[in-house]
Parts: sequence; C-alpha cells; structure tokens
Amino acid sequence: MGAKTGKEYIDRVNQAKANVWINGKQVEGDISEHPAFSGVMKSQAELYDLQHQPGKREYMTYPSPISGERVGTSFIQPRSKEELIMRRQMMQEWAVYTGGMMGRSPDYINVGIMAYGAAADMFGKQDEQYKQNMIRYYEHCRENDLSLTHTLIQPQVNRGVSASKLNDPYIAARIKEKTDDGVVIKGARLLATQGGITDEIMVFPSTLLKQGEEENPYAYAFSIPNNTPGLKFICRESFDYGKSSFDHPLGSRFEEMDTIVVFDDVVVPWDRVFALGDVNICNQAYNESNAVVHMTHQVVSKNVAKTEFVLGILELMAETINIGQYQHIQEKISEVIIALETLKAYVAASEANAAIDKWGIMTPDFAPLNAARNYFPKIYPRFTEIMQLMGASGLMAIPTEEDFQSELRPDLDKYLQSANGDAYNRVKLYRLAWDVCMSAFGSRQTLYERFFFGDPVRMAGALYSGYDKQKYVDRVKEFLDRSEELQKIKS
Repeated sequence: MGAKTGKEYIDRVNQAKANVWINGKQVEGDISEHPAFSGVMKSQAELYDLQHQPGKREYMTYPSPISGERVGTSFIQPRSKEELIMRRQMMQEWAVYTGGMMGRSPDYINVGIMAYGAAADMFGKQDEQYKQNMIRYYEHCRENDLSLTHTLIQPQVNRGVSASKLNDPYIAARIKEKTDDGVVIKGARLLATQGGITDEIMVFPSTLLKQGEEENPYAYAFSIPNNTPGLKFICRESFDYGKSSFDHPLGSRFEEMDTIVVFDDVVVPWDRVFALGDVNICNQAYNESNAVVHMTHQVVSKNVAKTEFVLGILELMAETINIGQYQHIQEKISEVIIALETLKAYVAASEANAAIDKWGIMTPDFAPLNAARNYFPKIYPRFTEIMQLMGASGLMAIPTEEDFQSELRPDLDKYLQSANGDAYNRVKLYRLAWDVCMSAFGSRQTLYERFFFGDPVRMAGALYSGYDKQKYVDRVKEFLDRSEELQKIKS
C-alpha cells in the first residue's frame, strides 16, 4: 500500500468501528463525524496528505526496501546521518503544521516501532518466535502506514504497593491465561492518547516493573487492532466544544483525546506477542532497543516547532498592541528565544554525535536529548505564564465569532482595534493565545508537557544515575593533586 492519504486514514478508522465511549455513550456510526473527534481526525488526515505534496514527497517518504513503494519516512531505519536528518525534517514538517500541539502525531510511535524492529534479537532472547513477530510487525506497520496509539501506565489506585498487591489483581491489565489462540489479557491501562482514532494500539511494558515472580503477569509487549473484541476505550471530557476555529483555534483542530483502555478478556494472537511474562526483558526494552532515544529525538524535534510557534504568538502580540519597546517585554520574549536556541542546539548535538548502534541503526546521541527532555517540562509552563503576563486583560476581552457577526460589530471594531490592525484580527490572535495558555485545551497541554516522559523527579534521578560524571570528578581530583604538589614545591 505505501504511504497513505488522509482519506485512507479516515476511511480505515471509520471502518474499524472500535469500541469507544464518551460522555457515557458508545460512539456509533463514523467516529470521524463525532464532534469530539472530527477536528483532530481532519488535522491528522492533513498530516498524511503532506506526505504526497509535490516538493515534500522526497523527504516525507522513501522507497520501501520490500516493495519499492514510497512509505513514510518516520518508519525509516536510518543507516547514515543524512537519513537521520531527513527523518527529523519530516517530523518537523508535521510538527510545524500543528504548531507542535499534537504530541502524539503518528511519527512518535512509528520511530519506536522502527527501533524495536531493528532490535528484534532482543525479543528473541525469550522466544525466537517473538523476534520474528517483531520483524514482521514493523514491516507490516511500515508497508501499510499504520497509525498507532499506545498505553504504558497502570491505574493509579494505590501507588504505595505494586499492582500484584492490590485487592483485585485485575485492576492493572495482566495476563489471565494462555490458550491455543493467544494470550488473554484482563484489566486496564492508562492513558492512550488518540485511543480509538488510530488503526492499532501498542501495549508495551509499564516502565520500571519491580522484580519478582508476582510481577511477571504484568510484563508483556504486544500490538493489536483497536477493534479487537473485548477492547474498550473510555474517553475523558472532550476539550473540543464544537466551536469555530476562530473561537477555539487549537481545541477545534488538535484535541487528541486521552483514554482509559479496558481489556475485557482480550485475546492477543500469538503472532502479535513480542514479550510475555518476563520482567527482565520488559524492563530493558526501551533502553536496550534505543527506542527511547529515537522517540526522544522525535519529541525534542516537535518541541522545537512548538517553541517557535509560541515565540511567533508572543512577538505578534507585542506588535499588535505596540509593547515591543518595553524592556520587561523584551526580557520575557528573550526567555523563549533562549529556550528555542537551546532546544535546537540539543537536536543539532544529538545528530552531530550520532553513531551506529549495535543493531546497525544510526542513533542520535542520547545525552543532549536526555537533557532536553528534562528541560522542556520545566520551561513550557513558563511559556504559558509569559503569555498570560503579556496578554493580561486582553486575554479576557475576547468576544466570539458570533459577536463579530452581530449588531455589536461597530462597538467591537472601535474598542478592540489594535495599534496596526482591525479588531477582528486582534481578537483572533488573542483567542489563539488564550487557547495556548488558559483554555481547557491549553491547560491539558501544560500538564501533558510536565509529565510527557513521566515523573520529573524520577527522570532527574535517572539522568543523574546514568550520566558519566566520573571523568569530571577525576579531573577535579587531578587538579587538587597538582595544587598539593605545587604547595610542596613552594614550601
């Protein structure tokens, strides 16, 4: 099939008829027509169409090593720095189109599946069949341009004990039994973004499972279609309120939806199992395969585009009401400029120091990317604060599109005009800023960025523990030794 179009994406998701629930009701009919999903599905379809645009096709797609058809570049197994950079250009093309406001655009999971496919031998340690399953699945995703959601987190019932110690052992999704048809999974997982509006779901191990036989039933890796019997997606309230793109410029287009995933005796076919019942294999999956590196490369590349988008909004706000000459405004916007250049430097360093890993894949240097994924969760909330401080009362004086279409228009044109433009475009800009920093959609974005890779304290601890500090310690010791020798000579 090769790289799909937007229409093919929508048609496939509609035809799958996944079991999706929102506001206490099961979605019936075409999910792309449902108010909670129509906006984001249209936006995602536009991303797929970008793959076929003249002038973009050469780096958005590449020839399949199997069929020769053009397939999505996010699936490429880069063997050179040039291919790595081409992949990043493709990822940033999508991110720029969305303003970086779609955190789970398809390329995020695609690069992870790519890494797992290259590291299939890792899964083969447990069972040769799991290795073959992973190789075939990667190829299946690439050749059919599958879109995937994923789920990693166990329900937050009692964080003081492991899932196996809860009163009900089937709160967190676990292995129930093994049959001739496959492995049966029962329980729930959080938090599948875009759950129900993709082709399939990747269910990989919860990070840092505790050691012990009692945890093995919670250790597994597999992928299945979203319409697999027994699989249910329970949605939170939608932040797309059916408003126009003037009123909710981001929420109306990029509300990805987050879902609870319920496995009600779901049978996972044996040819879709990649790891099963082995905590050790599951705990090493992300790092051993370098999937975490490639997925972080995608995230930081996306965050560059997101920071550029925020910077553009802030500067346009300053120009619109003529406040750019004030030093406190310059200082605030400079914070975003510094963050942008820092993120760009992280990406550039990771690519400049990229090297072939043991799986034969050109892999970015993880050190700068790891620093970036610890840095952005701290700086993004500051972006929204700066936008609030600069917008001030202007973020409250934001009448709707209907107001502009009413008899109020003369009043709005007079009192809400800008230093260099009309009221309609001024309010349009400020509603965009409001949707970044104040709306339900914007608040979710801030929370999302805070916890994108997990608990920031644990992430910082992992960075500290994994970073090679010894050479710098040795350098200081050597300096102190030299100082002592010099002191002896002087005395």
